[in-house]
Amino acid sequence: MSEKFTNRLATETSPYLLQHAHNPVDWYPWGEEAFTKARAEDKPILLSVGYSACHWCHVMAHESFENERIADLMNKLFVNIKVDREERPDVDEIYMNAVQMLTGRGGWPMTVFLTPDGKPFYGGTYFPPEDRHNIPAFPRVLAGVAQAYREKPADVTKSTTEILSRLEQLARREPTTRPLDVPVLEKAVEGLAQHYDETHGGIGQAPKFPNTSVFSLFLRYAHATGNQRYLDMTTHTLRKMAQGGMYDHLGGGFHRYSVDERWLVPHFEKMLYDNALLVRLYLEGYQASGGPFFRQVVEDILAYVEREMVSPEGGFYSTQDADSEGVEGKFFVWGQDEVMRILGDEVGEIFCRYYDVTDVGNFEHKNILHPTLELDQLARLFRREVDDVTRLIDQAKDTLFAVREQRVKPGRDEKILTSWNGLMISAFAEAYKVLGNPDYLEVARRGVRFIQTALSREGRLLRSYKDGQSKFNAYLDDYACFSAALLDVYEATFESAYLDGAVALTDVLLDRFWDAQEGGFFFTSSDHETLISRSKSAFDGSVPSGNSVAASVLLRLYYATEQQDYLTKAETIFRLFYDALEQNPFGFSNMLCGLDFYLRRPKEIVLLGDPAAPETTALLRTIHESFIPNKTLLCFDPARPPQHGVPGLLEGKTRIDDQLTAYVCHNFACSLPVTSWEELQSLVTPTRC
Repeated sequence: MSEKFTNRLATETSPYLLQHAHNPVDWYPWGEEAFTKARAEDKPILLSVGYSACHWCHVMAHESFENERIADLMNKLFVNIKVDREERPDVDEIYMNAVQMLTGRGGWPMTVFLTPDGKPFYGGTYFPPEDRHNIPAFPRVLAGVAQAYREKPADVTKSTTEILSRLEQLARREPTTRPLDVPVLEKAVEGLAQHYDETHGGIGQAPKFPNTSVFSLFLRYAHATGNQRYLDMTTHTLRKMAQGGMYDHLGGGFHRYSVDERWLVPHFEKMLYDNALLVRLYLEGYQASGGPFFRQVVEDILAYVEREMVSPEGGFYSTQDADSEGVEGKFFVWGQDEVMRILGDEVGEIFCRYYDVTDVGNFEHKNILHPTLELDQLARLFRREVDDVTRLIDQAKDTLFAVREQRVKPGRDEKILTSWNGLMISAFAEAYKVLGNPDYLEVARRGVRFIQTALSREGRLLRSYKDGQSKFNAYLDDYACFSAALLDVYEATFESAYLDGAVALTDVLLDRFWDAQEGGFFFTSSDHETLISRSKSAFDGSVPSGNSVAASVLLRLYYATEQQDYLTKAETIFRLFYDALEQNPFGFSNMLCGLDFYLRRPKEIVLLGDPAAPETTALLRTIHESFIPNKTLLCFDPARPPQHGVPGLLEGKTRIDDQLTAYVCHNFACSLPVTSWEELQSLVTPTRC
């Protein structure tokens, strides 16, 4: 890419925008300057949206935005705006909905054509530089759209009117008048199970995504009903994912998704949010099954995050690119001759047999590492002891990892996003609780401190941080995910400051984002920039929706504070989206997890004793190692009364003979006090008919 051109994106901090700072396209960042120019010159706007780790965004940039002939056409006919969808998810969501209405599909790069006042009238995703695969050439699209804008204004007006009307309809929902009931959960789970891949695990066929909320829902259902099939489906999927090429067997962490049904060939970008959500799911798999393999996967993911994705200040970076040196996956794949040269004949043969490394290759004449047999099978094949081949494989992985570290690494998007950081803080906090590694808690604490200093201002959150600059009002997802993270760290430490922080942020949500007319949370705050639509999304995609996370936060806060309004607001959210989640459980899988918590009601565990005492930490560890998906946990030291008074749940509860004492309350009734895990376990085990 030539740097003889420099456009307005050169002063931005987003790595994605900076990738386009030397395009010959006269790019504008999203803002009033671009819209003023479009109105003054009566030009349509070309809005291009993508993100830094997006492979096809790079392809379109190279083919079209770096092409001077195409850039000249763009500059002549349009005012061109470039948006990082991760910085401005509000803009992305509105115009992605419009593109899906126009074309029936969506994705990135997204290309949308707008009137000077921001109303969409035509759009699509990737356009090639010449006609290809039944996709029209980008120059032809540019000329046709510009001509339609000039010569057919009535058609443009009709299109924008229809799209705006449908966007408005998307934001409006009628709350159900039916009772919220467990059979809807059962129907949803059974419907999702019909799409389970019995051979390879996962939901559906290619391309295959982790769908973490679906399997978390399956684990909840297995726990509540004792139905072993749902546990088996989940553990089978977790094993298949971690044994496939979607998992980085040398460096830890998961790639974005698999392009095939076998989890073999990934789309090689690594997203912070995927790995955060997968840590939680693998921890749940470990709790529910006791499988040490799942624990190892968690530890490897978190080691990768600590090594590659933590900023010096304690925040978490966003993504690692799919490409290095302009080639997708180049950093991660191997040639057989290369492996044999590095490891030698004896170890190389064993390693290549285990990880399916051949001279033919399994990806563009190279090899994506993935084990094709168990270690005991490998040991029998080479007539060695299992411990021996295990040691050899581990040493070989260390050797190849060290060699791989010398390669040109994929680009890293080092902007820090509040919502994704919230997800990863929760992952580290949960890993500390379940696995007991104090380093995980310190990482979570540092993440919280970073958000509270660099991305907080006068009690409000900001969205994005990069190069010392914090930008943009935070969105619903930011408040919801960070509030959930504070609650997770609170349950790991029982330090009231974390609970107080979650309460304060949730109160901002209720004040600035709540829809007083219909209920539910808008994606943007009441004092946010005015856009053509104010959306209220609850669709759980790759990242759980803000409404589903917020509903769970409200429920947890209700049980922690006994403030009735939190429960009322959570019920309102469930009623608002109840019909939709019943019709499309796949798109509301995380909200179904929250509904499960609401309908089955949590086991409210109260411990009376010093949280730092060895017997308390031992019991807490045992509780956390157990899979109790619907629980709240409070540890109270009678010798140190809380500053804000004794919570109602503690009233009248005393210790037995000054021992560590536990109570369990559920469904408006509390147990007698107990002093051992065996007694406590019987109280938290679900009663099944």
